[in-house]
Amino acid sequence: MPRTVVITGCSTGFGRLAALRHARQGDRVYATMRGVDGKNRDNAGSILAIAKAEGIDLRVLEMDVTSDASVNAAAATVLAESGAPDVVVNNAGQMYVGLAEAYTSDEVSRQMDVNVLGVHRVTRAFLPAMRARGDGLFINLSSVAGRFGAPFFAVYNASKWAVEGYSAGIRTELASSGVDVVVVEPGPFTTELFPQAPAPADSDGRGAAYPAALHQAFEGMGAAFEEMFASPEVNTDPELVVDKFIELANLAPGTRPFRSVVGFDFGVVGPMNDAAEPFYAEVLEAMGMAEVATIRPS
Repeated sequence: MPRTVVITGCSTGFGRLAALRHARQGDRVYATMRGVDGKNRDNAGSILAIAKAEGIDLRVLEMDVTSDASVNAAAATVLAESGAPDVVVNNAGQMYVGLAEAYTSDEVSRQMDVNVLGVHRVTRAFLPAMRARGDGLFINLSSVAGRFGAPFFAVYNASKWAVEGYSAGIRTELASSGVDVVVVEPGPFTTELFPQAPAPADSDGRGAAYPAALHQAFEGMGAAFEEMFASPEVNTDPELVVDKFIELANLAPGTRPFRSVVGFDFGVVGPMNDAAEPFYAEVLEAMGMAEVATIRPS
């Protein structure tokens, strides 16, 4: 049966690809992005042109995940036209890369506003209708960076660790309502995330106080990622992440894994997730929450 799918951050990257894939398989897709009539006018126009040419049900909708008003207005449109969505993909995000000390608190707040509060705003906007219907799926885009810390990624790491913790918590809160929550943890992929990563303004020159060796390591890291993206031995095709979105949406409630790693995980994140899962189950058991925190297979 065709589903209603809402995807955030569809101007480029995973979001755009996922919107097209879902629509091409017969779903009604709301491809949301900010600046539909501004900075993303061309991106919105091009995806709408594809939808028209192919006769697929893909609708572009203005949504700035950093604005309560924008998110709520977009949700109202979806709910009025299509009712509660079957799948919501919280894909919108940014990646801040640079020395943590060089970022001001305002800059860090902007990172959290997009990556963490954005997920909460969108989730909160659709949850009442999904809970009332008794089913639905949230796919929250995390990252392998949400499972470890790395130099120059501290601010981004913090945002994705927060997405992981938030998703784990609401997954247990929503299970008895029939609504599922999962996270997808991509490794490095060839999307606009890296080229558009905001560096710290560092107006007071904090970065200059760090050793030259660290700055050299930062430059070397950039070269290493470029080499990875160019290597035929590492698959950085973003379609792999979209494949995972589709796979999770197609699985029955109660059978979906909470965490799914996609792509290069530095050899540690997949095994880390596997090793940690029994401990999370023990925590729920110790809290007396195991029963209520579990979606039963349909």
